[in-house]
Amino acid sequence: MTNVILCGGSGTRLWPISRTYLPKQFYKLIGNTSLFQTTILRNLGLCDDFLIITSKDQYFIALDQLEEIGVKNFRFILEPVPRNTAAAVALSCFDALANDSSQLFVTPSDHLIKNKDTYKSVIDIARDVSEEGNIVMFGIKPAYPETGYGYIETAPEKDTSSLIARVTSFKEKPDKDTASGYISKGNFCWNSGMLLFKPEVLLKELSELCPDIYESSMRAYENAVKEDSRVWVGEDDMSNIKEDSIDLALLEKTGVVKVIYSDIDWSDLGNFDSIYNELEKDENNNVVAAAEDILSINSKNNLIMSSGRMIAAIDVEDLIVINTDDALLISKRGSSQNVKKVVDELKKRNSELRTHHLTVYRPWGSYTVLLESNSYKIKKIMVKPSAKLSLQKHFHRSEHWIVTSGTALVRVDDKEICLRLNESTYIPIGSVHRLENPGLIPLIIIEAQVGEYLKEDDIVRLEDDYDR
Repeated sequence: MTNVILCGGSGTRLWPISRTYLPKQFYKLIGNTSLFQTTILRNLGLCDDFLIITSKDQYFIALDQLEEIGVKNFRFILEPVPRNTAAAVALSCFDALANDSSQLFVTPSDHLIKNKDTYKSVIDIARDVSEEGNIVMFGIKPAYPETGYGYIETAPEKDTSSLIARVTSFKEKPDKDTASGYISKGNFCWNSGMLLFKPEVLLKELSELCPDIYESSMRAYENAVKEDSRVWVGEDDMSNIKEDSIDLALLEKTGVVKVIYSDIDWSDLGNFDSIYNELEKDENNNVVAAAEDILSINSKNNLIMSSGRMIAAIDVEDLIVINTDDALLISKRGSSQNVKKVVDELKKRNSELRTHHLTVYRPWGSYTVLLESNSYKIKKIMVKPSAKLSLQKHFHRSEHWIVTSGTALVRVDDKEICLRLNESTYIPIGSVHRLENPGLIPLIIIEAQVGEYLKEDDIVRLEDDYDR
């Protein structure tokens, strides 16, 4: 069985922690592993291999995190543009047929599941049910009237485990009163987003009930570039797939879907209220992350998270306070679903606060913005051993580089120089240049950019080892 991990979301309801280029699944919110790593480790003994579906921008973060936990039995499908879960699941099925995977277990990359024994047992039951030609969904018994989840209405299945039920309808995210009504009826469950099925079964249903997604996904997979453990889907082919969820495209139409009730202590950690519910509280029912940076005086029922700046809370209750290096979020508890509205407004303003942290991870290393104005920007750049940036040029800025650790091999137009500790060089506007680390330790440089336009899209890449 192959674990298909859907890993392309941006987690907008967890801004400012979650950003486009470092979404919540790669963030270490709980414990010492990211949610993505936790998903891999949870399924490591249950599945033969992993198929990770993500974007080209997030591929190298996922690769680094797989290396960090020592997992090697994986492959990737890389999506140039997001097209929702129907496209991702369809592409995974075509890949499964090409790689002789008999069953697919589709999971989001950002959920928390604490009851591992029950988790294993419901997967075993689901595998048997899927062998009978069913698409199996995993339903969670509602603990409270959550308005941020989808709900599944069920009916008992005859002559089978009491955990298995037929699906009679799907309900999108309801208001609180409607959700309370669902809970009181007793035959509704939360839709966890997990699926288990045989790939040929799902493709057959998709070809009959949603032929446009079936055919465009098949073309996209056939035309994709396949190398080593990666499948690179073409941008035009990906864009031609209808953007739709697997629920709307198929599951709400097919007659072969079953749901298994899964008492697995599950949360999708989709907003700060759910994070508050999962983390350990102090004597005043506060959750404080990075406690050395937080003072709480006569305050209770708060979630306070900070990265490096002291926060003092006095006589406050029921607040969410999330502090990062470049943004501060303050919200009432219970209103964190509305954080997405902040991200929508940042998008209208074309703000990089929506997409980037001050530290941005790249396939060759990372950079951190230390200081910025309209005419200059100061960065700390870290280049991994044996890694190099793309051969590039800029139209609107010049750059000064100072080595503070390691050795830099620098190309500027037709010249190549080697820089060591406390040595520097200058990159004029329009010059073709490249930075490389030929050494065995990380290379650290301080970069001063000066110019009239300093955003990241002022890069013309002429050669790139990472196919960007």
